Amino acid sequence: MKRRNFIGYSLLFLAGCSAATKNYDNSAIAEPEKLRFAVTDVRGLERLQQEYETFRNGLQEVLEKPIEFFPVNNFIDAASALQLDRVDLVLAGPSEYVIVNARTNAIPIVALTRPRYRSVIAVRANSGIKSLAQLKGKTIAVSNLGSTASHLGSIDLLIEAGLNPQSDLKVLILEDSSHGKKGLEALKNREVDAWGVVIYRYEKYLQDRGLSQNDFPAIAKGKLLPSDVFIASSQLALQFVEKMRSRMLENQDKLMEGIIAAESKFKGGALIPANDSDYNMIRQVYAEIGQGDFLK
Repeated sequence: MKRRNFIGYSLLFLAGCSAATKNYDNSAIAEPEKLRFAVTDVRGLERLQQEYETFRNGLQEVLEKPIEFFPVNNFIDAASALQLDRVDLVLAGPSEYVIVNARTNAIPIVALTRPRYRSVIAVRANSGIKSLAQLKGKTIAVSNLGSTASHLGSIDLLIEAGLNPQSDLKVLILEDSSHGKKGLEALKNREVDAWGVVIYRYEKYLQDRGLSQNDFPAIAKGKLLPSDVFIASSQLALQFVEKMRSRMLENQDKLMEGIIAAESKFKGGALIPANDSDYNMIRQVYAEIGQGDFLK
């Protein structure tokens, strides 16, 4: 999922939502007649219909409920809608989920895996840099503040290598709708010493420019990152949430067809039970970069 300006949105989020969290009485809420569905990184009703109509149809069959699109501009809109009982089910990225979960009672129900969702850190072949430890005192480019793979995943690799991301090197954040191309250009132009990006974009961007991994070798590859996740409103009965989880998992072949039709990056992925603890890595990285207070 695409990530947008974490700091700016989070400040608005904290100001507008903190007083309204953790207050719902779930016990008295009946099963809804329909479900309202949002995707945090798809703007506008027209795009939702174009990209997720196949999935919506499949989900209606699986849950035996009418599904109504609810367009949002970003995960902050989705979080507010969850609290105001305007949306019932949200598909969010890992970083987005952590922030929404910190300020709402929204329930993670089903995770959507990506088989190659790993961060890599690459350098120029002639740089002499062979390990992450050699990045001390250097500059690394990442795309989009708060992005799971490029920003947070790269920081996690640096931390594991014993580097302090706030003092041992400079992290240059490039707001980039292409999620990595600017970082590659900065590396090629010697504006930075390293480039953090998700592995499949690393491979594609090099190939698109007639370059090879020998030209810009990856000196580190991270572990599989947390999955995107379907989040249910806390205003749904817990029994119904469990019913949704069970049916989505049992019918994942049908649902994955619609998801892949909307987002090819999920090809080869699967639906699995969502566990909040799987996202602790993201929380830890936010703490390491001095943003842990946003998640309290």
